[in-house]
Amino acid sequence: MQNDPIKIISTEILSDNWYTLRKITYESRQEDGTWTTQSREAYDRGNGATILLYNLESKSVILTKQFRLPTYINGNPSGMLIESCAGLLDQDNAEECIKRETQEETGYQISKVEKIFEAYMSPGSVTEIIHFFIAEYASDMKVSEGGGLAHEQENIEVLEVSFETALEMIDSNEIKDGKTIMLLQHLRLKHTL
Repeated sequence: MQNDPIKIISTEILSDNWYTLRKITYESRQEDGTWTTQSREAYDRGNGATILLYNLESKSVILTKQFRLPTYINGNPSGMLIESCAGLLDQDNAEECIKRETQEETGYQISKVEKIFEAYMSPGSVTEIIHFFIAEYASDMKVSEGGGLAHEQENIEVLEVSFETALEMIDSNEIKDGKTIMLLQHLRLKHTL
C-alpha cells in the first residue's frame, strides 16, 4: 500500500519448536515523512479464549490452579497460578473453544456464554488476542471432575470460591494472572454478583 506507515523488510524464524518466534525487520514512516528501520521479535502462539464462571445464588466463581513454568522462572516459588479457565483456539471459533475448554478443565458443561471483550495481553512481544467470556454455572452442570486432559499433560485443580474471596485474593497477591483479574474486575464493575 502506498500510504501504509509500515513496510515489512524481512521475517526470520528464530524458533518453531513449540510455537513460532520470528524476528521481523521493518521500516516505519515517522511524522516528518522519513523512514527508520527497526527490528523486533514476535512470538506467535495463536489466539486464545478465557472464561469466568459465576453463580448468582451462591455468589461464587470457578477458578483453576496449575503449574506455569514462566511464573516459576520469574519469581513464583511454587510455579502454581490461580487463573480463569482458558485455552488456545484450534480450528474452531472462540465460543466453541471456550465451551470445550470449560468442560475439560472445570468439568462444567455450559451452553450459553457471553463474550464481553477481546484484548492483546502482551502486545510488545506476543501476537495473541484473547477473547473474554463470562457464563453462569450451576451444580447440575457439573458432568465430570475436570482437571484437564492427560494427553496434554494438564494437571488442573478446580477451585470454587466466593466472589468476595476471589477479590481479596487479588489484594493479597494470591491471584496474579492478568486475564483473571480483568474478568473479576469486570464482574465487580458491572455489579454482576
